Amino acid sequence: MKISPSILAADFSCLYQEISRVEREVDSLHFDIMDGHFVPNITFGPGLVASLRKKVNLLFDIHLMVDNPQEWINPFIDAGADLITVHVETSLHLDRLVTIIKEKGRKVGVALSPATSLQELEYVISEVDLVLAMTVNPGFGSQSLLFSVIPKIRDLREIIKKRRLSLEIEVDGGINQETAAKVIEAGASILVAGTAVFNASDPEKAILRLKNIQKGELGGNKNSTAKNGS
Repeated sequence: MKISPSILAADFSCLYQEISRVEREVDSLHFDIMDGHFVPNITFGPGLVASLRKKVNLLFDIHLMVDNPQEWINPFIDAGADLITVHVETSLHLDRLVTIIKEKGRKVGVALSPATSLQELEYVISEVDLVLAMTVNPGFGSQSLLFSVIPKIRDLREIIKKRRLSLEIEVDGGINQETAAKVIEAGASILVAGTAVFNASDPEKAILRLKNIQKGELGGNKNSTAKNGS
């Protein structure tokens, strides 16, 4: 199980120190890029990514929650992105975006908001490295996980298995000790965790606990919500 800490939940007054507290136990960092249009919040741009790239030797997982994602691909690649994920809801030409990112030699992911059907992936799923299943509505951290998305994660796992595809299922939103087992059981291989990591008294131990959760270990009503997460 891989954990990708979301720096959106970190303390930006000492961001590098925050990252230093977790980098020994993770392979990647998750950057939520929001433009105030596709989602109401605004976060940060390529400049921050470029600054951290000089000091941090982890995979940079760039999640574009923006209108007109094509305009942002090259700036973030130039800043040091290793993986760029675009939302299927933001482009009528998703295949073109996937091709652009792959031609730049970067890994590519596609993201689905909670209400978006897996059918939207039909013609690109064999071309991507990762599918990001949002378990909250995109735009803000610290939301409650929507358990109604778990069947979609399970269905996605079956599609991948049936087609013998090699790609990761990443889950973002409301991930904590109480919810992680459910999404792992459904098929997640990467957990994006924000407040569950950076708000912990010992972020490194919090990551280890998430990585060591066994499938089905924790309970919970799939029709309910659980608070505190990425």
